[in-house]
Parts: sequence; structure tokens; C-alpha cells
Amino acid sequence: MSDEHYLQEVLAEEIPLTKAIGITVKKFTGDSLTLSAPLENNLNHKSTAFGGSLYSVAVLAGWGLLHMHMRAAELPGKIVIHESRIKYLRPVTGEIIATCSIAVDTGIEKFLQIFRRKKVARVLLSVQILQGGKVAVDFTGRYVVHQ
Repeated sequence: MSDEHYLQEVLAEEIPLTKAIGITVKKFTGDSLTLSAPLENNLNHKSTAFGGSLYSVAVLAGWGLLHMHMRAAELPGKIVIHESRIKYLRPVTGEIIATCSIAVDTGIEKFLQIFRRKKVARVLLSVQILQGGKVAVDFTGRYVVHQ
């Protein structure tokens, strides 16, 4: 089973909202995760993507990437969003495509080491949703993982 298929099943089982939003796991590279959702499932009254849907897809891109790193490290844990900041820079008028990438300075290895030792750790992740090649949504979330 591919990583994408595995994560798709986890999202559907653990977070039922993903089915209503129509989230699809597009690509996982180890350093990044891209999720998508159709505009049709997430329209607002202006025929653009609903802000709550954009937020949800962004949060789940970070959640999913962190889940895959915990899985690769064979570490059990519950992932929650602790705090976040989101900027809606321009309307999303097509498919919602959110990408979470782990920057070199994110310190994912340090995060995993802390989790192994303390059974709780925090990490800051960034997600971008593009529209027409430009950033439409810029999201930063601090995630906490605990046993």
C-alpha cells in the first residue's frame, strides 16, 4: 500500500470531516505532503472556497505530515493542533491544494527525540494553499503530540 493510500484511509477513519470536505491525499515525499479538496464541496456564498474549509485542509496537511513522520519513527501518539495563525490573502476559486513542507530549521528530528524522551513534543509547521501560482492562504500551526 502506498503512503498516500495509507494516509487517505487514516484520514477517513480518524477524521470523518475529511469525507465531507472531499480531501484527497495527492502526494507525500517525506519532506512534504499535499492534500486537495474540490471547490464544489467547499463553496461559500461568493462561489469561492469557504474559509473554514481552507483552514481545515491546511490543519490536516500539517496533521498528516506529522502523522507520517510519527509512523516512520514507529512512535505512537495523539496529534492535536495547539495554536495557529492563518492569512487569507486572495480568494480560492478552484480546487483547494494545500502543501505542508518541513523546512530544514523545523527540527523534526529534534521533535522526535523530545517525544521519545518526554512522551510529549511540539512542532511548528507551515502550509500554503496556492491559487494561480500565487499564495492564497498562508497557515502556520503549532502541533502537540502526546501519548
